[in-house]
Amino acid sequence: MNSAVKQRTLKTSIGCTGIGLHTGIKASMTLCPADADTGIRFKRTDISGRQAVIPASWRNIVDSRLCSSIANGDGVTIGTVEHLMAALAGLGVDNALIEINGPEVPIMDGSAAPFAFLIECAGLVEQDAPRRAVKVLKQVEVREDNRFASLAPGHVFSASFDIAFDSPAVSNQSHTVELVNGTFKKEVARARTFGFEHEIAALRAAGMLLGGSLDNAVVVSGAKVLNDTGLRYPNEFVRHKILDSIGDLYLAGRPIIGRFHGSRSGHAMNHRLLAGLFADAEAWTLVPVTAPPRAAEPEDAATDGMPRAATAGA
Repeated sequence: MNSAVKQRTLKTSIGCTGIGLHTGIKASMTLCPADADTGIRFKRTDISGRQAVIPASWRNIVDSRLCSSIANGDGVTIGTVEHLMAALAGLGVDNALIEINGPEVPIMDGSAAPFAFLIECAGLVEQDAPRRAVKVLKQVEVREDNRFASLAPGHVFSASFDIAFDSPAVSNQSHTVELVNGTFKKEVARARTFGFEHEIAALRAAGMLLGGSLDNAVVVSGAKVLNDTGLRYPNEFVRHKILDSIGDLYLAGRPIIGRFHGSRSGHAMNHRLLAGLFADAEAWTLVPVTAPPRAAEPEDAATDGMPRAATAGA
């Protein structure tokens, strides 16, 4: 008999400090426990009053240029949420209040690994409420020229991606990951954001990448990776695109059960994909997350937050 999975939040608060990739502004951030059924929320501690709280929802997306930024009805924003959201999704955090005294989540090393480490240090605790997931019932996709993103029915959450760049250092890459049994930490979390040297000047002139450096991004120049330490995975570029997509899709407000596929797409397409999914009442349903009984939990089960075998039920 399958057992019901309960919602989880952090056991204790934990914080970090870093600069924003695009703003270059230093900020302190604290991940705090939150009540069941409140989801992931950001709170700008440098702004007073109730208007400081921004729910992490696809409905609140206001900018998709090189990152995911959200805002509330009062126009208070928080930028570059996707790496933190990916870590929260991958480690199974349903409810958390993210307090931050600046306009952008710290970029840290450009991956989700520092955030995963913070979550593991804080620990997780079950809450007295069932975990529910968005189960994809039929395929939904968005297309633009030779780029597309799609969600299709599946028994667990899986993500596949393919990219194609003129740079010989990146070229064509594809990767697929089924996020169960700790695979987020092993296969995705350490993949860093990346960019191309010839684009940096123009982006900075446009007010972006003001905090970017070789310490928080992989920088490519032609056929060469400029970082002294090289790559963390042979196909780190496409794995980071999967990481971004996991974070963007967690703006659904719940885990998703289905198969995601992205091809040369990005944040804007991920956001349009969520909007398209929820616009079609026949494309999705909410189901309780269940886990089959097992003789022994795998070593990484405590940090595996993705539903494995969710089924619909009353």
